[in-house]
Amino acid sequence: MKICRFDDNRLGVLDGDDVLDVSTVLEQLPACRYPLPRHDLLVAELQRLAPAIEAAKPHARRIPVNTVRLLSPVANPGKIVAAPVNYTKHLQEVLGDANLHHDNQINHIERAGLFLKAVSSLEGMSRGVELCHPERRSDPELELVAVIGRTCKNASAADALGYVAGYCVGLDMTIRGPEERSFRKSPDTYCVLGPCLVTADELPDAGALDMTLHVNGEIRQRANSRDLILGVPQLIALASSFYTLHPGDLIYTGTAEGVAAIKAGDRMLAHIDRIGTLDVRILEQAQ
Repeated sequence: MKICRFDDNRLGVLDGDDVLDVSTVLEQLPACRYPLPRHDLLVAELQRLAPAIEAAKPHARRIPVNTVRLLSPVANPGKIVAAPVNYTKHLQEVLGDANLHHDNQINHIERAGLFLKAVSSLEGMSRGVELCHPERRSDPELELVAVIGRTCKNASAADALGYVAGYCVGLDMTIRGPEERSFRKSPDTYCVLGPCLVTADELPDAGALDMTLHVNGEIRQRANSRDLILGVPQLIALASSFYTLHPGDLIYTGTAEGVAAIKAGDRMLAHIDRIGTLDVRILEQAQ
């Protein structure tokens, strides 16, 4: 299934050019009291609720997808874990351009490790990216995103895919500069996710997916997930060796070469085969 969230936090399933409104299924989520859980309730219950969602589809109201406001398909991730320079050509690109590395120490991912983006930076595609510090360069970075479906700690790479609920298209927006990665990558709207969560049963092998990023019709990035230095299983194993991963946690897997600056008024189309396309506008800095 292709699960989405839209408009006023309604639950949908993408079906061609339509959204099937299956929001009634949300009534089956467990009630929560303070303190709230550290995970996303829907993702944690997704496997249990899948039959109810399927049963609701034939009777669901159909809405043209181009008339709804698509939100992040994951509402409440506890963590956004991201992989730096996880494509060899992007590593070479960053090392060779001072406008990208700003004298920061750039290491191979197996030495650099992972980093975290602020959960407050997460948005769906319909809001758009609001430039932060527009006097500085901001770049979009297209990434495959794995969504954790079950709690895991110290998972092995061999078992890691069993913890994945599904996959999304992600944009890891980045302000270039000398500061720490997490600081420059965490402004509001600088983490775009969507357009849906494709459940893992529909995408058993995410290791050979073509992806492209166009800005104003011009191609900026073209890659395939087979070229990741550390694939999804290895990234989950690495992340879970440091953190307990909970349902809804996001693993941004890294970006390929071809990063370039964007400006207000630009339109980005970020596509990954078998998942979908993010159609995102670049907006002026929010006041």
